[in-house]
Amino acid sequence: MLKMQKFFFLAALAATTQAQSADFKPVTQKMLENPAPGDWLMFSRTYDAQRHSPLDQINKENVAKLQPAWSYNLGTAGEIQSVPLVYNGVMYVLGPGGVILALDAVKGNLIWSYDRPMDEATRNRARPRSKNLAIYENMIISTTPDNFLIALDAQSGKLLWETEVTGGGQQTAGPIAMNGIIVSGRACAGGKRDSCFIAGHDAKTGKELWKFYTVPAMGEPGSETWGQSPNHDRNTASTWGMSGAYDPKTNLVYWGIANPVPNTRGDRHGGDAAGTAFASPADLYSNSTVALVPETGELKWYYQHLPGDDWDMDYTNERVLVHTKINPDPKQVKWINEAARGQERDITVMLGEGGGIFVNDRASGEFLWATPYPFDTEHFVISNIDTKTGQTFINQNVVLKAPGEQHLICYWNARSYWPTAYSPRTNSLYSTYADNCLDMTRSKEGQPERRMRGMRPGYVEEKSNGLAKINLETGEIVFFNQSNRPSTGAMLTTAGGLVFNGDLHRYFRAFDDETGEKLWETRLDGPATVSTISYAVNGKQYIAVLEGFNFASNSLAGMWKITDFVRDHYSVNVFALPD
Repeated sequence: MLKMQKFFFLAALAATTQAQSADFKPVTQKMLENPAPGDWLMFSRTYDAQRHSPLDQINKENVAKLQPAWSYNLGTAGEIQSVPLVYNGVMYVLGPGGVILALDAVKGNLIWSYDRPMDEATRNRARPRSKNLAIYENMIISTTPDNFLIALDAQSGKLLWETEVTGGGQQTAGPIAMNGIIVSGRACAGGKRDSCFIAGHDAKTGKELWKFYTVPAMGEPGSETWGQSPNHDRNTASTWGMSGAYDPKTNLVYWGIANPVPNTRGDRHGGDAAGTAFASPADLYSNSTVALVPETGELKWYYQHLPGDDWDMDYTNERVLVHTKINPDPKQVKWINEAARGQERDITVMLGEGGGIFVNDRASGEFLWATPYPFDTEHFVISNIDTKTGQTFINQNVVLKAPGEQHLICYWNARSYWPTAYSPRTNSLYSTYADNCLDMTRSKEGQPERRMRGMRPGYVEEKSNGLAKINLETGEIVFFNQSNRPSTGAMLTTAGGLVFNGDLHRYFRAFDDETGEKLWETRLDGPATVSTISYAVNGKQYIAVLEGFNFASNSLAGMWKITDFVRDHYSVNVFALPD
């Protein structure tokens, strides 16, 4: 259990207070389930991870008038890949170095900041990669670089409690609050199965309630899927991406799990790429969606998108919850459960970094439909899906079966960890995409593993990156904003008929949610990073985006030979219509 648990109700030395709100109302479960239109209370605004704002003051007709409202400088060093919260006119930001700030959401003035005391080696080693904050009652809750879960007073920044999350690894996935419980994920510590878990903590005290280990212990259900793995306790599968989604109706939290480690099947299974199955289940719960009971961590169902990964692909990040009719077009969708056609379903939908769109029933995990994403190719990571059972089959033609073997595998970071967005106006999911494959050679004696960017047959450089509109009833994919410039920003949709996104080339843009037409753009001082949100204060709507370096920026800039990449500029940027 816990090695350390401390509760502080006095002022923390690391917190500085400039102002407090006299009319602060604690954030209740009811408010989290149905937030006020102007608030942004979690990383994707609502539990369903749709990232849709119901605000429509800024719309297709007037978005061209959008102009800067304020900005706040976050320094010149570190890493940032988080999403701010806004409540009651205050913006809460997780900045570089794990510093947490409260800003006046109208003017950008600092209200308080919390800079957690830790040695620089810890701060730098962890590369503060937590992706979001949570708000619950009067608390701002965060996962820290030194492996603590902490709660700050939302009005003052004072430390209320802290709990060491034991097991090692890095707390890269931020927290989400539900029913008085905080659920969070993490990146694993190298070669330690017991460092790989999703955790549940009591929101009021920080007490650990449960851990769900993403690789079952030997002898537990699911451990048999690891076959002849010679050292089971050194196999890992992390939850390093965005937080999960939660459905109050089913009382389930849906979380994505990344690839199994070591990265290749041969390394995991004593040199034998056939040491585990080529069809699901294989190496559970890697590259899977798991549905857990938040009070206990009990597994209700899982679905494995990519069985026995051989290439370090990731099917982590957010799961989006939507109610839609199931009527996929066979011309658009490759694998369809015909028994579900014509039904209306509560679904969970995900897009993997290794490519592919997967749609499952929210209550049971039943397979509904899936298709390659962004494009179909013989090099795709999946060769087939049994449309009746949902069983997935890895593409054996690109598995690296022998030492020194080389293959082209598609895709590789087809979309990254910055989240997608859904619009009920169009019943469509909006995502970034990268037409990017992996040219990989398995290691052999005297030659290390080689990984480099590859290009699928039919690749077009000028259309290698862009945005996609995915109709969740039919599966139709429409691409827009195509170029050779990668995006590093989250998607945002609004009731004003707009889609917002920012890229590595520092452009921040608004598009028509129906046509994809560009309606507005501005150029930031640094690249857009994850983050994009919309909120309102006193009846005025704002659009906010963070800019700065994130975990994927360097590799993307190198792959696409972006020479004017700005690394050391970190700020919050807020836009609004003129008064």
